[in-house]
Amino acid sequence: MFNERVINILQESFVKILIPGITYTIPLTLVSFAIGLFIAVIAALIQVSNIRILTPIVRFYVWVIRGTPLLVQIFIIFYGLPNAGIVLDALPAAIIAFSLNVGAYASETLRAAILSVPTGQIEAGYSLGMNYFQTLHRIILPQAFKVSVPPLFNSFIGLVKDTSLAANITVAEMFMVTQRIAAKTFEPLALYCEVAVIYLIFCTVLSKVQHIAEKSLKLEQG
Repeated sequence: MFNERVINILQESFVKILIPGITYTIPLTLVSFAIGLFIAVIAALIQVSNIRILTPIVRFYVWVIRGTPLLVQIFIIFYGLPNAGIVLDALPAAIIAFSLNVGAYASETLRAAILSVPTGQIEAGYSLGMNYFQTLHRIILPQAFKVSVPPLFNSFIGLVKDTSLAANITVAEMFMVTQRIAAKTFEPLALYCEVAVIYLIFCTVLSKVQHIAEKSLKLEQG
């Protein structure tokens, strides 16, 4: 299966695939996750605070995003919105889709984490003269973020892999580059295995970072 020709192709293509991974896949993941996390914080706080007008809107947003495939969301934004007069380039469309997706899932993670903070600590904040927002900022959110680190990190690692879906709307990330090389060399099996290994390397490094972060949080709590 892996004769000399295939090995040469893999050697030549490794850097060609890795470079888009560093210049597109990782930045796309970081930007989308950062925006998504911001959306998640706002959405979680709205739901926890039970703001009458905004809470139903947020719940509808979470319901729609969690109930539809990410690929469909990407296609609606990139291919569907032009029918409504909204035309987006591939990269911004991918960022919007990934950010909205992360925001919906992460908001539920944060909401659950916020609700897990004992009510006694909230009451203690009030007894110290803090108002609701000060209690959120100084007492509730720091504890909620610590609880949320493992699931949020898992979402981040998942997003690294999900960015491969951006190839469907012509974003030149590493999976699309792999597809192009495979079309020229007629060696899809070897090349797709190679890009899978690169994704695995990225996710393994991030898993190690997650382990270190969780360990440091346990030490702080201890």
